[in-house]
Amino acid sequence: MKALTLAIFAVILALTLYITWWAAKRTRTTSEFYAAGGALSARQNGFALAGDWMSAAAFLGFSGLIALYGMDGSLYAVAALAAFLVILLLIAEPMRNTGRYTLGDVIAYRMQTPQARLAAVVGTIVVNLAYMIPQMAGAGALMKLILGIPYETAVVLVGIGMIVYVLFGGMIATTWVQIIKAALLLGAATVLVLMLLAEVSFNPLTLFSSVELKYGEKMLLPGGYLKHPLDPLSLALSFMLGTAGLPHIMTRFFTVPDARTARKSVLWLMFLAGSFFLVTTLIGFAAASFVGQDAIKAADKGGNLALPLLAQYLGGGAGTLGGQIFLAAICAVAFATILAVVAGLTLATSGAIAHDLYVNVIKRGRVTEQQQVRVAKLSTLVVGALAVGFGLLAQGFNVGVLVILAIAVAASANFPVIVLSLFWRRFNTAGVIGGVAVGLVSSLVLAFIGPAFMKGDAIFPILNPTLLSMPLGFLGAVLGTLIGGRNAANEARFSEVFFQAQTGRGVGQ
Repeated sequence: MKALTLAIFAVILALTLYITWWAAKRTRTTSEFYAAGGALSARQNGFALAGDWMSAAAFLGFSGLIALYGMDGSLYAVAALAAFLVILLLIAEPMRNTGRYTLGDVIAYRMQTPQARLAAVVGTIVVNLAYMIPQMAGAGALMKLILGIPYETAVVLVGIGMIVYVLFGGMIATTWVQIIKAALLLGAATVLVLMLLAEVSFNPLTLFSSVELKYGEKMLLPGGYLKHPLDPLSLALSFMLGTAGLPHIMTRFFTVPDARTARKSVLWLMFLAGSFFLVTTLIGFAAASFVGQDAIKAADKGGNLALPLLAQYLGGGAGTLGGQIFLAAICAVAFATILAVVAGLTLATSGAIAHDLYVNVIKRGRVTEQQQVRVAKLSTLVVGALAVGFGLLAQGFNVGVLVILAIAVAASANFPVIVLSLFWRRFNTAGVIGGVAVGLVSSLVLAFIGPAFMKGDAIFPILNPTLLSMPLGFLGAVLGTLIGGRNAANEARFSEVFFQAQTGRGVGQ
């Protein structure tokens, strides 16, 4: 059975490595490495965005939360449906029109100071590393379950895989791996849901009744995991505004030729990811009913293996060939998902280091394209090593919770700076620094002293810190702007920036 599992893994891995080899031959310029040459269609970018968003940490973690805590876990999944409305209506077009490769480009286009770009680099690196941690933890749990290898070994293997994808294929390879991964994931989810519905005669109410009978009505009521009355509101704010601050999501709008294509790709994403996350409630409840909470906790105390264990059950059970095949297939798709997502995160982070920090802050633009790509590849090695190191520390945490905490950091540090840069005339470099600094510090501190990490000993009562840390991020940005004083040149430039952001055409074009 282990040989069969390895064979399935090998097929999917070979496919993604072939894509990397194919993309490497087509990645020659800086634009191709960072943004796939800006040549993706709306459908291609939409599938790639869905691949980015439907991370293994998200679907493993969310289904695990639902299996262990009931309807509160469903809020994590359903809130994802609203996550891209703000991006569609407010952010996607201005981002595409004012940036080239990174979030730092957007900030620097408005401020035109190295200090502002440097603050954007710090926000990008911290958010991306925070988002990488749950991906690495999910990979470790999966590999430990299906191959029997130590958690630490699995995390290192994932780190090596993501470095290979980015190092040789850049954004082109990462995009096509994500497209294929999204298709595989949607196909696997469809099969899984059809099989679990067949178990209850295609009547979801039977499944809900079974869970209630087995664990009590508390599984169908709020308060199982989100204990504080403000937890649902903070979670919704985190999703709706934090997603617009995720660098690896936002940089995808630079891979399309124009703003209209960027908007269309968001619609594709909302349909694909929304369809997927709608069914996670059924998956979570089926895992609780068929597999059992005790078995799920025994496999991983964070509940991250609920979905793979359900797949094994539906395939015939742990001791059957069918169960092992279905388990291996689901885990292989999840593993490919993790590789694709961490590759995108690594690319966005290395881009911030090479393009923003090295080229525009240190060298002030005096480098060749070859030098820039070389520094980006060196940065990839460093980022991969950091991701592995932090991933080793995340064992035992529910990866879905860690994902949302990363989004909370993005909502508190990056989102205020992006919005104010695009829509506030007086906003200045001091405001960028103040917003990033206060948002990062407040979100991280509140998360670490909250229930997610301190459990019953939490000092801050709300699980997700966004409700407080995001206003603090805006406050830091406003106070920084006021302390920095008026800047006539910067304020005069706002009209040109705003026109460019809304139309995609510079003044005078």
